[in-house]
Amino acid sequence: MGTYINKGNSEFRDIVTHEYVDKTSLIPLINATLNSERRYSCVTRSRRFGKSMAAKMLCAYYDKSCDSRELFVGLKAEQDKSFDTYLNKYRVLYLDVTSFTARPELRVNIVRNIQNEICSELKKNFPDVDYSETTDLMGVLSAIHEATGEKFFFIIDEWDAICRELPLCHKMKGAPETVTPTIMDEYVMLLRRLFKTQDSDKVFAGAYLTGILPIKRYNTESALNNFREYSMINPGRICSSFGFTHDEVLSLCQEYDMDISEMERWYDGYRIGNVSHIFNPYSVMRAIDDNRYRSYWTSTGAYDSVITYIQMNYDGLKDDIIRMLSGEHVYVDTTEFLNDMHIIRSKNDVLTVLIHLGYLAYDEDEQECFIPNKEVGDELNNAIKATSWEPLIKTIQNSKALLNATISGNEQAVASAIDLAHDENTSILSYNDENSLACVLSVAYIWAKNEYVIHREYATGKGYADLVMIPRRNVSKPALVIELKFNNSADTAIDQIKRKQYPAKIAEYTGDILLVGINYDKETKLHTCRIERSVSPCLPCVRRGHTKR
Repeated sequence: MGTYINKGNSEFRDIVTHEYVDKTSLIPLINATLNSERRYSCVTRSRRFGKSMAAKMLCAYYDKSCDSRELFVGLKAEQDKSFDTYLNKYRVLYLDVTSFTARPELRVNIVRNIQNEICSELKKNFPDVDYSETTDLMGVLSAIHEATGEKFFFIIDEWDAICRELPLCHKMKGAPETVTPTIMDEYVMLLRRLFKTQDSDKVFAGAYLTGILPIKRYNTESALNNFREYSMINPGRICSSFGFTHDEVLSLCQEYDMDISEMERWYDGYRIGNVSHIFNPYSVMRAIDDNRYRSYWTSTGAYDSVITYIQMNYDGLKDDIIRMLSGEHVYVDTTEFLNDMHIIRSKNDVLTVLIHLGYLAYDEDEQECFIPNKEVGDELNNAIKATSWEPLIKTIQNSKALLNATISGNEQAVASAIDLAHDENTSILSYNDENSLACVLSVAYIWAKNEYVIHREYATGKGYADLVMIPRRNVSKPALVIELKFNNSADTAIDQIKRKQYPAKIAEYTGDILLVGINYDKETKLHTCRIERSVSPCLPCVRRGHTKR
C-alpha cells in the first residue's frame, strides 16, 4: 500500500466494520461529474463533520489497486446505476495536507516538499516512463498519462490546512528581496498548475478537495473557478452527505436507548441547504459511546481563532454576539469574505468565518446566522471568558443574578436588573414597544438558557404569553410566565396572565409556576415588576406528582 498512490481500501474498511451511518449517497453525485467540465469538486465543512471519512470512502471506491465491492454491499451507492461503471477504475492520488503541516521541518518549503514526495512515489510506481528529469508534479503526471493512458482521481484532504495553520507572510525560499509571495500564494499556484492547465482534463478523471474554508478568492474571483464548491453556506445537492440527519440520529437513539431530545439540544441546529436538522456526527457518536451528553469539541487552533475574531472591534459585532447568545438570529452578508482566515476586514467577515468553523449556523433563506446548539454555545461562552471582553462577561454574570432574583421573588432586584440590561443594550434595537422589550429581556435572561427552554410568543390558554421559560429535565426550578407591558403597569400584566389562563397550559409540563409582570414607563425610563406564584387549579395535581415533562 502506498502513501500517496495505491492507498487501497483498508482505512474505509476500518470505518464500515464499526458503527457506520451510510453516507455513500455522495458517490453517485461525484460519479455524475467525472470526465466532464464539472469534474472538480471542493467540499468544505466545519471540523468533525465527516469530511475525511468521505475522502477515505471515495479512495476505496475509485482505487483500481484493490477490490472494494464487498465493502459497499447493502449500502446506498450500490443501488445506483453508476456504481459498477466507476468501481475501482482509476489510479487514486491521496494527499492529506496536515501530514505536512504537522512536520515543522517541512514547513518552510512545504509546497516543494509536497511535490517532491509525491513525484518520488509516482516514479517508483511507473519506472518505465521517460520523465525527462522533470521534478514538477504536473509534468510527472502528464508523462505517465502519455505513456500509459492512465487517468487519475486526485483527493486532497484538508486542502486549506496551509492557509489555516501556517504564518500568513512566510516568504518563499529563494524568492528575490523585492518579491515576497506567501506560501499560500505558492500553494495556490501549484493547484492552478494541476487543475487549470491545458493537460488537466486529460490527466484527471476528477478531483475532490476537502477542507474547512472554501477556495481562496483574489478580489472577487476564486483562485480555482473551475471547481464546484459545496460549503456550509452553499451546500448544493450534497446537504445530507455530511453530518447526521434527524432520521439518522433518531435511529441511533432508538438502537442505543439515548434521548433524542437531549441529542437535539446538544448537537442539532445546523441548517445546511434545504436540510433543517443537521447534527455534528462526531459528538453524537461520542455521546453514544460515553452514554453522556457534553461538549466534545476541544481547544484547537480554530478555538484560538474564535477568541481573536470576537475581540475585533468591528461596529456592531459585539452586539450581534450578545443577541445570538440570547437566542436571536442576526443578518450576515457572506459575499464579502475572501476565504482567508488571515484577511478579516469587517463584521460580516467575522460572522462568515465563524459559520465555516461551525461556531455559527446559517439560514440561507433569511441570510441570518445563529448559535445552533448547546455544545457550540458552551464553547462560544468559554471563548468569551478567555477574552478581555469584560462587558459581555459582566452581562452573563448579571443575567445569572437576574434569574436568581426572579425565582426568589425579589421584584425590586428584577426591575433594577432589567433597567441595567436596557441601558447596556440600547445600541441593539430601538426601545419603543413590547416587542423590543422582549428582545432586551431575551438578552437579560441569557444565563437562563442553561436551565430553561425559553419560548417567545408561546401559545398558552386563550392567547400568547410574551415569554415562557420551562425548566429543563432534572432542573428543580419553577416555570416562568412573563408578560410585558409598555407604558402601562406590571399589575395589568399579571391580570392578563390570569385572565387568559396561561398557567393552566404550562402546568401540564412542570411543577411550580411564577407569574412575572414587567412594565416599562417611557417617561421615567424605569421598569417595574410584579411576581406571583400561580394558583392554577392544575397546580395541586402537579404538586401531588401528576406531572408530565
